[in-house]
Amino acid sequence: MVHRPPSVPGRLPVSGGRVLWPSQVRSQRFRLVGFGRRGVDPEEVAAFLDRVAGDLAWAYGEVASLREQNARIKDALRSWQSRHAPTARDLAGYR
Repeated sequence: MVHRPPSVPGRLPVSGGRVLWPSQVRSQRFRLVGFGRRGVDPEEVAAFLDRVAGDLAWAYGEVASLREQNARIKDALRSWQSRHAPTARDLAGYR
C-alpha cells in the first residue's frame, strides 16, 4: 500500500506541485556519465537533491503549522471546558 500525504488546499510542495513520494526517492536511479568519467551525472543528482530538500522543507513546515493549529484547538477546548464544567459546589448539590 502506498501512503499518500493529505492534500492541503492552497499549499503545494516546493517541487512544482508534485508531491515526492518516499518510493520515488528509494527507486531513483541516475544516468551514468559519459566516456572518460566515472559515476553518475552530478547535475542530475544535484537537481534531485534540491527537489528532495524542497519537499522536506515543505513537509516540515506543514508539521509545524499543524502543531500550532493543534495547540490552538487544545487551548480553545480547555477554555470551553473550564467555562462549562460544573463546579465542586454544583456537584455537591449547593445552589
